[in-house]
Amino acid sequence: MAKEPVLATIAVYSLKGGVGKTTFAINLAWASACISKPRTLLWDLDPQAASSWLLSTDTESRDAAQAIFSKDVDVRKLIQPSTVPGLDLIAADTSLRSLDHLFREMDKKKRLAKLIESLGRDYDRIILDCPPGLTETSEQVLRAADLIVIPVIPSPLSQRAMGEVARYLVQRGGNHAPILPVYSMVDRRRSLHRTALESQSGWPAIPMSSTIEQMTVRRKPLGVFAPASPPAQAFSALWTQVERQLLAK
Repeated sequence: MAKEPVLATIAVYSLKGGVGKTTFAINLAWASACISKPRTLLWDLDPQAASSWLLSTDTESRDAAQAIFSKDVDVRKLIQPSTVPGLDLIAADTSLRSLDHLFREMDKKKRLAKLIESLGRDYDRIILDCPPGLTETSEQVLRAADLIVIPVIPSPLSQRAMGEVARYLVQRGGNHAPILPVYSMVDRRRSLHRTALESQSGWPAIPMSSTIEQMTVRRKPLGVFAPASPPAQAFSALWTQVERQLLAK
């Protein structure tokens, strides 16, 4: 008999922006809800709210996303169905811009982890679309996650940022979730990219593709409108690896 899914939280995180973080979060959330089919929630923690804009069914701006953390609002009241069947969403808004300040004032290092734990009766997989940078919010994320997926562009600067994250986690005493670095926006025609892939041959890779750019036009995950495309297939394979890693814990 197959085991019932146990709540697991996957954080999509990067030290710097512009690496495809939201693309990863949306397509991994779609794969969870539509391929594996556990009860899935995408929680947008980035005040830029790109995931929310792409997938939200609610056109009103509520400016209440931060209130979840200060206990003014029950976390379940902000959950909405997304445009993807089987995938729920907690949308971001501009109130999250001061979330780091709120976390410092509250001085509760596991506030996010406790909120996620409270959702364990309702969900099996929670995907976090995290804001970039090493901040108070990222501290909360690193404590709450069971797996940290880090998109890395095959370039020296992006790989250096990945190294900074790894050093930061080591400095915290090694008390963190496993890291899964993934090459993003890979163009194998470029020698710089080929060299990077050869240096880390075990890392998964998501190819650069104009199909990914169509996500913002169609406001849908790749699996909905281009399931046979190379990036959609790569994200499906990545999700399989994520699930395998979670089950191995």
